[in-house]
Amino acid sequence: MSAMHLASIFFTMILVNNYVLVQFLGICPFLGVSKKLDSAVGMSLAVTFVMVLATAATWPIQMFLLTPASSAWDLGYLQTIVFILIIAILVQLLESILKKYIPALYKSLGVYLPLITTNCTILGVTILNIDNGYDFLESIVCAAGAGLGFLLAMVLFSGVRRKVEAAMTPKCFEGLPITLVAASITALSFMGFGGIIESIFGA
Repeated sequence: MSAMHLASIFFTMILVNNYVLVQFLGICPFLGVSKKLDSAVGMSLAVTFVMVLATAATWPIQMFLLTPASSAWDLGYLQTIVFILIIAILVQLLESILKKYIPALYKSLGVYLPLITTNCTILGVTILNIDNGYDFLESIVCAAGAGLGFLLAMVLFSGVRRKVEAAMTPKCFEGLPITLVAASITALSFMGFGGIIESIFGA
């Protein structure tokens, strides 16, 4: 496996297949926690941490327990349940660590921290790694790229929201409508990265 192949997976997940701005997963924290830069970065790092650890835990469980057993006992249908349980355990661990060591970030994230458990971005990464046929290293690289892509989307949109809130907007667009319009324009800006990544990595 070449470093170029891993780099292609990594940068594709950040720019071309960005889970928030291209595949539209994880929209809830994207809209809810992106008002402040520190909260956006904190949430993104938490999601990335859980995403990588969840991938490291779910990939071997799928390959060595669910997949081999599915031929004999048909355990493949347990994939989603098992993966969500693993993600929930990791989120509880992260929540305890932040509450003890970084209480300010714990309070700023509020209800969105436990909602990481049901963040479809994390579950989507763990399942799509299996569906794409990635090996363990490819899956970890993909998860790390997806997490950094989530961070990039949150930080960019945090800046966009500050500009939007400072601007004069029509009464009918105030609040959520102008936020959704700004999010759609931000998502459109990522469409041009597809050709760049393809020209560099041939992906």
